[in-house]
Amino acid sequence: MSKAFSAQNMVLCALFTALIAIGAFIKIPVPVVPFTLQFLFTTLAGLFLGPGVGAASVILYLALGLAGLPIFAQGGGPGYVLIPSFGYLIGFAAGTWITGKMTEKIAAPSLKQLLTANFSGLAVVYLIGMAYYYLICNYVLGTPIAFWPLFLYCFLMAVPGDILICVICAFLARRLLPQIRRYVK
Repeated sequence: MSKAFSAQNMVLCALFTALIAIGAFIKIPVPVVPFTLQFLFTTLAGLFLGPGVGAASVILYLALGLAGLPIFAQGGGPGYVLIPSFGYLIGFAAGTWITGKMTEKIAAPSLKQLLTANFSGLAVVYLIGMAYYYLICNYVLGTPIAFWPLFLYCFLMAVPGDILICVICAFLARRLLPQIRRYVK
């Protein structure tokens, strides 16, 4: 059996899918894009499970939500792709992969390496999320949004919490990653 499809990896993938779903319901109210703890669990998935299994856990989460399970921050179902904040969910998969890819080959990453990986993943999440938000609002829904309101509501108001999450994940991974890597191969 290949590494990607081992029973252990499937269980860990399912566990992080569930954690991401739980994180969607832990909300801090901010205008426009809700702040949830999904980013915490997607970042940890990349750090602990690596790029492939980590991103698979996010993709499984997306598939379950699009299939109709109400596990996204604002519900679920195939129509969720028309919600402007759906781009951040797509960004979670890419960000998880980037974070995992940047740390997978390093036996005991330093705090600086972990922070670099986490902030790189965060940048990808926001890049994809904001681009999707802009495109859906301006070209699909017919509710135009200018760049400044997009930047204010979809970045400036949300990013401080995510920066804190990047730091928390780096400290957690610095402490736990050497032990986890002994058991998760």
